[in-house]
Amino acid sequence: MYKCKECGYRSLKWLGRCPECGEWDSFEENKKEKRTIQSIDIKPQYLNTISAKRKERIKTGIVEFDRVMGGGVVVGSLILVSGEPGIGKSTLLLMISGELSRNEKVLYISGEESLAQLRIRADRIGIENEKVLILIETDIDAILLCIEQEKPDIVIIDSVQTVNLSGGNGIPGSVSTVRGITSRIMEVAKKDDVTVFLVGHITKSGNIAGPMTLEHMVDTVLFMEGDKTHSFRLLRTKKNRFGSTDEVGIFDMDEEGLKEVKNPSEYLISGKQKNASGSIVIPTVEGTRPLLVEVQSLVISSRYSYPQRIAQGFSERRLDLLMAVMQKRLNIDMSGYDVFCNIAGGMSVFEPSIDLGIILTIISSLIENPLPDYLSAVGEIGLSGEIRGVPYLSSRINEVMRMGFKQIIVPDKGSKGDYEIEVIRAPNLFRAKEISGL
Repeated sequence: MYKCKECGYRSLKWLGRCPECGEWDSFEENKKEKRTIQSIDIKPQYLNTISAKRKERIKTGIVEFDRVMGGGVVVGSLILVSGEPGIGKSTLLLMISGELSRNEKVLYISGEESLAQLRIRADRIGIENEKVLILIETDIDAILLCIEQEKPDIVIIDSVQTVNLSGGNGIPGSVSTVRGITSRIMEVAKKDDVTVFLVGHITKSGNIAGPMTLEHMVDTVLFMEGDKTHSFRLLRTKKNRFGSTDEVGIFDMDEEGLKEVKNPSEYLISGKQKNASGSIVIPTVEGTRPLLVEVQSLVISSRYSYPQRIAQGFSERRLDLLMAVMQKRLNIDMSGYDVFCNIAGGMSVFEPSIDLGIILTIISSLIENPLPDYLSAVGEIGLSGEIRGVPYLSSRINEVMRMGFKQIIVPDKGSKGDYEIEVIRAPNLFRAKEISGL
């Protein structure tokens, strides 16, 4: 059997060019010794005889990270951390290694930075006295030998795409190499109860680089996102065998590394100007966590025959739809105006609960009439102009109340309750426009 060292394609005869990936002269003879299986090797166990002692989770000391992981890191788990270049993956893991090294033995393996570069970054984010073992290595056999000799509790590999297999079987980052390396690391993690963090690159389309089986093999997939022009960072869970995938960790990136955001709502609306037209604060939900974001709109006369519709932080298609509903149901002609909408603070919100706030800010900017600073609004807009219900309405109202707002416009249908804030229920856009004073 011949195997392509680039993509893993197999052929019964040698080929000059791989029909799968198109690489030339990439086929090598694949000789494997057959394993002799003895009857003593196969010992199935009854389910009721297997010990089910639940091991405690390891607290990292970073509250936002522990929240996303479901209360801490499970011993012996394999965790994949991914995100765009420069978003803060390595910084976050170096912070975690510093926190965990106070009670656990941590081995940090890097194939992308030198020892001096790691030390400079560690000093910058405040990791000075913590005892973290550092290894600069890209060969998987050397890495596994070091793990066997040092017997660490936590292993961080940055990144899996830089590690290669010995013997020339594929280049680093290729599909077959990444799959083979992850398989060997997973075997060590499960056999010796070593918790392993893997850093994974992403492709230009935003997907995790490598085979899809990589995400299936690991226990947890974390994805860090955020606009690199802003300091806000979100840590999401795409997969978690030991907890919920609904939680979101929120961080702020500065020159000293990632900082936990204790009160994200206050952080996001801190720059809102008072008595400014085209601005309102809306309660949104990230995972199960309510957050307040500021929605801004700017309406100006168009200089073109086709007016512009530009949205930042949410879908432009959604903006087109809302403009059509507003023009049809409220009889407001927007054909001669350019409309620019923005979610302030670098946040991206794709849930429809921001619809009502977007329309109110557009009208506010159009007529140059500021919305009250004590007013908030939430609701999805239907094509008939009705305001539809949104999930977690009670949590949203409580968050608005906690931040000192006095009124909130909500859908007519939804959870009822007593709140220390004036909750105004509106069935449609026309009624919401009247309530807001526009």
